[in-house]
Amino acid sequence: MLVPFVLYAGALPFVNRVEPTVAGLPFFFAWLIGATVLTPFAVWMTWRGDRKHRNHQKGHGQ
Repeated sequence: MLVPFVLYAGALPFVNRVEPTVAGLPFFFAWLIGATVLTPFAVWMTWRGDRKHRNHQKGHGQ
């Protein structure tokens, strides 16, 4: 769950600029759109890993 935080807050000082443009959007907006698209994937990967960990523990009597 660290990935969304880094994408939104940790990288802002480095991406807070207008130039270059990506698909006609300022770089900052393109970065936010990319982070928004990647966040559900990061959450899904975390959920999937946690589910496997919980199922693995249940199988060992814990």
